Amino acid sequence: MTSPADPATSATSQPPLTPAIRGALTRFRVIAYIVGVMLLLLLFLAMPLKYLADNPSVMDVIGPVHGFLYVVYLLATFDLFRRVRWSFTRLVLTALAGTIPFLSFYAERRATHDLTRG
Repeated sequence: MTSPADPATSATSQPPLTPAIRGALTRFRVIAYIVGVMLLLLLFLAMPLKYLADNPSVMDVIGPVHGFLYVVYLLATFDLFRRVRWSFTRLVLTALAGTIPFLSFYAERRATHDLTRG
Protein backbone atom coordinates (compact mmCIF):
# COMPACT_ATOMS: atom_id res chain seq x y z
CA MET A 1 0.00 0.00 0.00
CA THR A 2 1.33 3.45 -0.87
CA SER A 3 1.02 6.56 1.24
CA PRO A 4 -0.74 9.69 -0.05
CA ALA A 5 2.61 11.49 -0.07
CA ASP A 6 4.03 8.97 -2.54
CA PRO A 7 4.89 10.88 -5.75
CA ALA A 8 3.84 7.90 -7.87
CA THR A 9 0.25 8.25 -6.69
CA SER A 10 0.09 12.02 -6.58
CA ALA A 11 -2.42 13.71 -8.89
CA THR A 12 0.19 16.32 -9.84
CA SER A 13 2.89 13.87 -10.89
CA GLN A 14 4.05 14.04 -14.48
CA PRO A 15 3.54 11.14 -16.87
CA PRO A 16 6.52 8.87 -17.42
CA LEU A 17 9.03 10.18 -19.94
CA THR A 18 8.06 8.01 -22.90
CA PRO A 19 9.89 8.24 -26.25
CA ALA A 20 6.99 10.32 -27.63
CA ILE A 21 7.21 12.81 -24.76
CA ARG A 22 11.00 12.88 -24.97
CA GLY A 23 10.77 13.67 -28.70
CA ALA A 24 8.19 16.40 -28.13
CA LEU A 25 10.35 17.88 -25.38
CA THR A 26 13.43 17.86 -27.61
CA ARG A 27 11.53 19.59 -30.43
CA PHE A 28 10.19 22.15 -27.95
CA ARG A 29 13.66 22.80 -26.50
CA VAL A 30 15.23 23.36 -29.92
CA ILE A 31 12.53 25.70 -31.19
CA ALA A 32 12.39 27.60 -27.86
CA TYR A 33 16.08 28.45 -28.18
CA ILE A 34 15.76 29.39 -31.84
CA VAL A 35 12.73 31.61 -31.23
CA GLY A 36 14.45 33.21 -28.24
CA VAL A 37 17.56 34.04 -30.25
CA MET A 38 15.50 35.32 -33.19
CA LEU A 39 13.46 37.56 -30.89
CA LEU A 40 16.64 39.01 -29.41
CA LEU A 41 18.01 39.64 -32.90
CA LEU A 42 14.74 41.27 -33.87
CA LEU A 43 14.63 43.56 -30.85
CA PHE A 44 18.30 44.41 -30.43
CA LEU A 45 19.55 44.37 -34.01
CA ALA A 46 16.78 44.68 -36.59
CA MET A 47 14.57 47.24 -34.85
CA PRO A 48 17.40 49.63 -33.94
CA LEU A 49 18.72 49.42 -37.50
CA LYS A 50 15.27 50.16 -38.87
CA TYR A 51 14.33 53.02 -36.56
CA LEU A 52 17.68 54.54 -35.66
CA ALA A 53 19.72 53.95 -38.82
CA ASP A 54 16.81 54.06 -41.28
CA ASN A 55 17.82 50.66 -42.67
CA PRO A 56 14.81 48.31 -42.80
CA SER A 57 16.55 45.54 -44.76
CA VAL A 58 17.49 43.44 -41.72
CA MET A 59 13.98 43.85 -40.28
CA ASP A 60 12.52 42.73 -43.62
CA VAL A 61 14.36 39.42 -43.23
CA ILE A 62 14.34 38.74 -39.49
CA GLY A 63 10.73 39.84 -38.90
CA PRO A 64 9.04 37.27 -41.15
CA VAL A 65 11.50 34.53 -40.17
CA HIS A 66 10.75 35.11 -36.49
CA GLY A 67 7.02 35.14 -37.24
CA PHE A 68 7.22 31.79 -39.04
CA LEU A 69 9.39 30.27 -36.32
CA TYR A 70 7.01 31.52 -33.62
CA VAL A 71 4.22 29.56 -35.29
CA VAL A 72 6.47 26.48 -35.20
CA TYR A 73 7.10 27.25 -31.50
CA LEU A 74 3.34 27.36 -30.91
CA LEU A 75 2.91 23.98 -32.63
CA ALA A 76 5.73 22.45 -30.58
CA THR A 77 4.24 23.90 -27.39
CA PHE A 78 0.83 22.48 -28.23
CA ASP A 79 2.33 19.09 -29.08
CA LEU A 80 4.10 18.96 -25.71
CA PHE A 81 0.95 20.18 -23.92
CA ARG A 82 -1.11 17.44 -25.55
CA ARG A 83 1.36 14.69 -24.66
CA VAL A 84 2.00 15.63 -21.02
CA ARG A 85 -1.50 17.01 -20.33
CA TRP A 86 -0.49 20.37 -18.96
CA SER A 87 -3.16 22.73 -17.72
CA PHE A 88 -4.59 25.20 -20.22
CA THR A 89 -3.05 28.05 -18.19
CA ARG A 90 0.42 26.52 -18.52
CA LEU A 91 -0.11 26.10 -22.27
CA VAL A 92 -1.02 29.78 -22.66
CA LEU A 93 1.85 31.02 -20.48
CA THR A 94 4.37 28.83 -22.31
CA ALA A 95 3.04 29.97 -25.68
CA LEU A 96 3.31 33.62 -24.66
CA ALA A 97 6.90 33.06 -23.50
CA GLY A 98 7.99 33.25 -27.14
CA THR A 99 6.89 36.89 -27.30
CA ILE A 100 8.88 38.25 -24.35
CA PRO A 101 12.68 38.55 -24.57
CA PHE A 102 14.56 35.85 -22.64
CA LEU A 103 11.34 34.21 -21.40
CA SER A 104 11.41 31.38 -23.94
CA PHE A 105 14.73 30.30 -22.42
CA TYR A 106 13.12 30.19 -18.98
CA ALA A 107 10.05 28.32 -20.28
CA GLU A 108 12.28 25.72 -21.92
CA ARG A 109 14.33 25.26 -18.76
CA ARG A 110 11.21 24.97 -16.61
CA ALA A 111 9.55 22.42 -18.90
CA THR A 112 12.73 20.36 -19.09
CA HIS A 113 13.16 20.41 -15.32
CA ASP A 114 9.52 19.52 -14.66
CA LEU A 115 9.51 16.61 -17.10
CA THR A 116 12.91 15.11 -16.31
CA ARG A 117 13.00 15.37 -12.54
CA GLY A 118 12.49 12.13 -10.97
